[in-house]
Amino acid sequence: MPRIAIKIEASVEEKAQLEKLVGGRVTPRYLAQRAQIILDCLKGKRNREIAEMYNVCEQTVAKWRNRFAKRRIDGLEDAPRSKPARKYGKNFKEQVLKALELPPPRGFSCWDGGNLARHLAVPKHAVWNLLRREGIQLQRKRSWCVSTDKQFAAKSADIIGLYLNPPAKALVICVDEKPSIQALERARGYVETSSGKIVQGLKSTYKRHGTLNLFAALNVATGEVKTKTTDAKKRKDFQTFLEEVVVDVPKDREVHVILDNYCTHKRNENWLAEHTNVFFHFTPTSASWLNQVEIWFGILSRKTLRGASFNSKESLGQAIQDFVMAYHENAKPFVWKKREVKGAQLRNTLTNLVN
Repeated sequence: MPRIAIKIEASVEEKAQLEKLVGGRVTPRYLAQRAQIILDCLKGKRNREIAEMYNVCEQTVAKWRNRFAKRRIDGLEDAPRSKPARKYGKNFKEQVLKALELPPPRGFSCWDGGNLARHLAVPKHAVWNLLRREGIQLQRKRSWCVSTDKQFAAKSADIIGLYLNPPAKALVICVDEKPSIQALERARGYVETSSGKIVQGLKSTYKRHGTLNLFAALNVATGEVKTKTTDAKKRKDFQTFLEEVVVDVPKDREVHVILDNYCTHKRNENWLAEHTNVFFHFTPTSASWLNQVEIWFGILSRKTLRGASFNSKESLGQAIQDFVMAYHENAKPFVWKKREVKGAQLRNTLTNLVN
């Protein structure tokens, strides 16, 4: 059955006050319309009829009819608003940063938004809004190596000097190997998820077809890379690769080779005695990031190796060679720089959390 509207009545004074609201020059528009709705209700008009007259929904007319019946003219005013949302300013930001300096709750390895909210006794949305606004990503991690080499300053200065101011007419190359690259064969393609997004899909099972070792030599001045794949990474393989790198270099041109401290890079005095124009420069302990070829290995992994499928070691080797050829089309030297990390920077400042 349709609901019957409440019948309302008004005194002469109330009607006069309603008419004053309707015709008042300073009456807010919303209040004048509500007063007119009540006057029409007093004339016996139905809610639907009134709603059509003022282009509002029937429930709106019923609302003001009921409010007038209970609270008279005062009921036409807006109800008291709830308390304004609490604002979290600079002090709250400092509280979050100080909390991040503390050990996380027992059973957790790091802080997250929920734990921070519980620790500070604030709503979760306040923490998440601050983290989002400041660009803080608590789950993102970065690592760095702090070298304990007592000759770190001298060795790193030697290598950086070769990058920035190499000897005249000298060839500066960065050499290293990427060992045990697996030739994995697995089904892959693009799939549509239940949310409608298209993502790359990889089958969880795969076939192993062996591994390859990759030697690479980066020309610091041009950005070009010479490579060689081998089944092993012994000292003999390393020396053979170097032979191929320097074979076309005139004997009177110096070749400066930047290397890390891997065992096959050491004890090559006999080979160096036969190549008097070649000089080895070793990176400090735990500072292989000084070797620019590591940057190129990262590019190779992202562009060619990650998520790929190879049905043999030969196909893996061919993929690496194809990438090298494609890379050389736009090869250019790296603009080398590293951010210095000091002890004071390990604190949870906003600058460190968003970088």
